[in-house]
Amino acid sequence: METLIKELEAYKRALSSEEKLQLSNSVLDKLYAVYPFNKFEYTISHLIAKGIITLDGYLEMRAEYLQRNKYLHLFELAPRTFGETWGQQHLMEHVPEFKIPTKSLDPSYSGEYDLLLNDIHVEVKASRAVKKIGGDTLANKALASDSKSRFDMNYQQLKPGCCDAFVWIAVWRDKIDYWVLSSKDVQNNPLLSNQHRASQLSETGAVVEGQIHINNGNYADFEKYRVQLRDIYTKVLEIGKKK
Repeated sequence: METLIKELEAYKRALSSEEKLQLSNSVLDKLYAVYPFNKFEYTISHLIAKGIITLDGYLEMRAEYLQRNKYLHLFELAPRTFGETWGQQHLMEHVPEFKIPTKSLDPSYSGEYDLLLNDIHVEVKASRAVKKIGGDTLANKALASDSKSRFDMNYQQLKPGCCDAFVWIAVWRDKIDYWVLSSKDVQNNPLLSNQHRASQLSETGAVVEGQIHINNGNYADFEKYRVQLRDIYTKVLEIGKKK
């Protein structure tokens, strides 16, 4: 979004003083917007009408914006839809070997993990990279992978004792990261903390249900768990052999 705003501001400089007033922030901020008509559509329409932007120029700008924001639509999904529905379906589309667990596949299954690969229990968690500021919508706070803004991604309701492997998905506006961790990797991670203040520890003092925040300060620490989408299947199998 920042890049698009800068591009439009550059085009505005070619307008007359009176025309600039029509597209000033004070005017645009008061503009009544109803999807898909908003201040960007309003601005671009004016610039095309004045001959500042050609149709080809607009189409190029549009294509570049879509490339920079190809996953922006995922920031508009409700939290449960994003994490539980989209995340799991996304993995199953690309790794068809994953199965939805049932009693027939795993007689002991009682909803404690998300996907099954052979006899490997897999938990899927997804989070979105957004600016660490209050207010505004997730879509407006969504970050590109090269952003310098402070961010926080919270992987929560982590129950290492209920699965063999975790697949974590991190969504940016322009790319998706994938991390594959064993249950031991999560259990032994010093960043793992209790999900709730009243949460009980196990008899050995381990966290039963916890969370891990990934941010600017520790993002690089998870590089060793990063995998390409095509390699998730192999990595989960490797963890399964060690369980």
